[in-house]
Amino acid sequence: MCGIAGIVQFAGDARVDVEALRKMCAAMAHRGPDDDGFYVQGRAGLGMRRLSIIDLATGHQPISNEDGSLWIIFNGEIYNHLTLRAQMQAHGHQYRTNSDTESILHLYEEYGRNCVQHLRGMFTFAIWDARQNRLFAARDRLGIKPFYYHHTPERFLFGSEIKVIFSYPGIRREFRRAALPEYLAFGYLSGPETFFAGIRKLMPGHTLELDQRGEMRIEPYWDLSGGAEDKPRSEAYYIQTYRDMLEQAVSSHLMSDVPLGVFLSGGLDSSAVAALMTKLRRDPIETFSVGYAEESYSELPYARAVAQHLHSIHREVLLTRREFFDALPKLIWHEDEPIVWPSSVSLYFVARLAREHVTVVLTGEGSDETLAGYTRYAFTLKNFHVDRVYRRTVPAVLRHAVRRSIRYSSFLNVALRRKLSHTCLARDGASWVSLYFDNFLSAFSENDQAELLNRDVAAEFGPGAAYAHVLGYWGQSNGDLLHRLLYTDIKTYLVELLMKQDNMSMAASIESRVPFLDHTLVEFAASIPTEFQVRGLTGKHILKKAVQDLLAHSVLYRPKLGFPTPWSGWLAGPQRDVIERMLMEPRSLERGLFNPAAIKRIFQEHHAKHYDHSDRIWRLLNLEMWHRVCLEGEPHDAGMPKDLATPTVSA
Repeated sequence: MCGIAGIVQFAGDARVDVEALRKMCAAMAHRGPDDDGFYVQGRAGLGMRRLSIIDLATGHQPISNEDGSLWIIFNGEIYNHLTLRAQMQAHGHQYRTNSDTESILHLYEEYGRNCVQHLRGMFTFAIWDARQNRLFAARDRLGIKPFYYHHTPERFLFGSEIKVIFSYPGIRREFRRAALPEYLAFGYLSGPETFFAGIRKLMPGHTLELDQRGEMRIEPYWDLSGGAEDKPRSEAYYIQTYRDMLEQAVSSHLMSDVPLGVFLSGGLDSSAVAALMTKLRRDPIETFSVGYAEESYSELPYARAVAQHLHSIHREVLLTRREFFDALPKLIWHEDEPIVWPSSVSLYFVARLAREHVTVVLTGEGSDETLAGYTRYAFTLKNFHVDRVYRRTVPAVLRHAVRRSIRYSSFLNVALRRKLSHTCLARDGASWVSLYFDNFLSAFSENDQAELLNRDVAAEFGPGAAYAHVLGYWGQSNGDLLHRLLYTDIKTYLVELLMKQDNMSMAASIESRVPFLDHTLVEFAASIPTEFQVRGLTGKHILKKAVQDLLAHSVLYRPKLGFPTPWSGWLAGPQRDVIERMLMEPRSLERGLFNPAAIKRIFQEHHAKHYDHSDRIWRLLNLEMWHRVCLEGEPHDAGMPKDLATPTVSA
């Protein structure tokens, strides 16, 4: 595990500045506190920071092939590397290390760009071919590891974090305003663009090749086949096969020369991973949990119960309001982007706790998006079927009147309004954007953005700008409704979750692994018929049955909380007013992005409890903090304004 960085110059007489490469690597020292390494030869330079996990003695990078014509830097873990090593040795390749990194290099010698087809794991890597002055890079199938780049006619820069690229002299930070519609809707960008002009990301399941003239070719090498099998098998088959494959995935993810643990929330996903790890190791494992003083938002009692059941060595951290707010600037700096979900903060604190005891943790990330774990999937299936009847039997004018009354009626309290707003009564069933994306994922719909954005800014964006990428993936999906939903979320929502997982864990210098996202397991999950995935309004039916011998019924079937935070509760107190003042400061308004009256109205409606605008306020606060920290250079370790972070009485 490490962070990688590189420079390729295109002019024939250009040479890489070694000190510039060192500065790029220093910017991500937290990703690899154990070691650094560099290869610089003429127009190319590769650098890395290493968190030592496999082959502690000889796994130093960059690594070359036998004749020194190929050099590689690699971030991630290849879980089948021992099998690959034996295959490459059978082909005559000589190994000088015991690391998985070297196997990638020999695979490239054998198969060229098709080397990625043989890899099972999480990875980004870059290989410099000194003979042809060519760079080859790849990112794992599901986007567990990141790869950012900056490409101009003069040079190509890349790194594991965006800040790495900005550490190169002369690279300007500029907000790419075209990001606004998608950010305001979803909180993240699901295409190759970032919030910064000129900085892009290599998408999951893609390779990148760069020749000596600077011409770049990016191609996909993997996609998820949508839809269940044409001839479904018995439920018992899917349960047993999934159990066998999951156990194999967890076993492979235990590969390490350093201590491992588990992030344990007490929910089904992390508990299943912890239970399988306990079964495989036959010794007490180490588990780590995070909670809040506000008990209604804390999953600690559930985590303790699972830890006791598994006899794990269990540790907890309690996160205070002040710590939460003070950490925001620092964590935005680590992500290089606004933080999408408040749970990122708690994830960082549990990672920091774990780092005191282990170097690697396994997590339950990825189960919900592959096994239909979120309630929104089952609810959308119900909504879809009810809406077809509703639209056939109720005139359009009456449906429109019902939608308006749910949105604007003063007779509905905020809780009832929220519940009704998710039903087809409040949605335009003819619009998939309304029925699903705006219903469950968007903070600001396109209509909301028209009111929020400054008129001149809004004019910069065409209709549907917020949904272009997500609808692109929706259009690529196939199969029945559930499988199309899962495919779209795997390509968009899950990639952002993995970025959060990677950045928050690496901020604490710890590696997180996601066995639910072993790509062969994901491919199998995509073949499971809908009737075996969802029962009533709950999903993950196959997983519950697959691990029922390992966990108590109360763990398998308790309602999903989803790493809750007291954010909405805090907004019932003085913090709301402090955030409003921050967003209405001259320095904020001078950016000219938003209509001040619209911002005031959001806070007024929230204060009056007419609407719950918690998600919208979070979105606006994080964009503001991102401008201050990542564009304007405000210190990221100074914390938030003290009147925002200081404990006060709250609801």
